Amino acid sequence: MLKENEVLEEFFGDKKIIQNVSLYRFTSDSILLSRFARAKAGDDVADFCSGSGVVGFHFMCLNPKIKSLTLFEMQEELADMSRRTAELNGFPCTVVCSKLQDIPRDFDDKFSLILCNPPYERSGFENADFKKAVCRKEITLTLPEIIEAAFRKLKFGGRFAILNRADRTAELLFLLKSRNLEPKRLQFVSGTADSKPYLVMAEAVKGGREGIEVLPALVNGK
Repeated sequence: MLKENEVLEEFFGDKKIIQNVSLYRFTSDSILLSRFARAKAGDDVADFCSGSGVVGFHFMCLNPKIKSLTLFEMQEELADMSRRTAELNGFPCTVVCSKLQDIPRDFDDKFSLILCNPPYERSGFENADFKKAVCRKEITLTLPEIIEAAFRKLKFGGRFAILNRADRTAELLFLLKSRNLEPKRLQFVSGTADSKPYLVMAEAVKGGREGIEVLPALVNGK
């Protein structure tokens, strides 16, 4: 099932994921998000900016009672790897190769949970390979566009779990609230116990009431 420059990597017990050494490869951020998000039985789940599918697949392994999983990825090579990883492991899911701004209206108000590990860097990577850079930098997709897509595709009462740079927390919370996605849970991530956070994870509810739970900071010794 492997193509040129592809390898199989372990990511959950005996499960395998296809990665391409010449393209963007998932980081620990993806695993953190899949553990931060909370599932409900019967959830229809979407993974935005899914890359090779690790967030959605890891979340499915952690929460086998979800109803469905749909991956949205704009790069065909990454979407194709996701399809083959799903086949390899017997994961029931749908993979849609599309920019978030262009997701068909058929998916409006469909999902009860959306996960998103987005490109969140604003500078750098000018000399990097474009296919890698778009996975990390806001080149083809901005945070407001991500949040707009989440608002449109979530059911009322649906949840949106996203991560971003810690220094963009105020912007993230403002944009969520401005689209009626009420932040309900927040957790910062640090590299060591005595270092300042470098990452923030947030869960918002479409049409939710005000009131946010700030969780203890998580130390990710990567």
